[in-house]
Amino acid sequence: MAKKHEIIWMEETDSTNNRALEGANSYPDKTTWVADFQSAGRGQRGNKWTSTKAENLTFTILFRPKEVLAQDQFLISEVSALGVVRFLARHNVSAKIKWPNDIYVGDKKICGILIEHAVTGPYISSSISGIGVNLNQTEFPEGIPNPISLSLLTGAQYDRETEMDNLLEDIFYYYDKALAEYASNGKYSAVEDEYLSILYRKGEFHRYIECESGKEIEAKIVGIDKCACLVLEDRKGARKSYPFKEISYII
Repeated sequence: MAKKHEIIWMEETDSTNNRALEGANSYPDKTTWVADFQSAGRGQRGNKWTSTKAENLTFTILFRPKEVLAQDQFLISEVSALGVVRFLARHNVSAKIKWPNDIYVGDKKICGILIEHAVTGPYISSSISGIGVNLNQTEFPEGIPNPISLSLLTGAQYDRETEMDNLLEDIFYYYDKALAEYASNGKYSAVEDEYLSILYRKGEFHRYIECESGKEIEAKIVGIDKCACLVLEDRKGARKSYPFKEISYII
């Protein structure tokens, strides 16, 4: 792959997201920080991301899209998630996107993504996409829910630098595709449609917990709304939208 972006490899850091935040105003679009080990890696909902040293892909991409409205910031989540799914398909692994952007193989998690945005006026000035893909790790600490790795799925071990290049190529494929359509007509429908087509549990009835009340419900995912909230439909056909952290999957 032709190197059209900068990759900064580090043996250890507290969090690659922190390095990207520090460089958000000085490094170019698509700069990527990769660490063999993160001492304070962060996950969604304030959780810590745990990864064995030099076994997985733990990195953060700096996106500096031009003239993308803040209201369309979910574009970054979609291109990040779709890129990981495309990368796994290289290895004949079929994955789904667990809204908003975890990646699941069956009911097991192979990748987590944490995204942070900076906004100037009506536009995104920068976004950082922190991604952790379980690549070669075969043993996980107790207490980590339902983990899986590419190595456990295929029985192979992988060269991290080669796979890092492949994964970035796949993520930037969707990023460039989305930006080209957005510049043309202010939409990113092709990427959005593909994202919706591989949503984990879409169209199937499952149990969920409404986080504020603690109430358990049974519903099916029918899509996301214009605010990127998850839309669920119960067995009576009633629909409700849930922002992030207001609905929890029961797996």
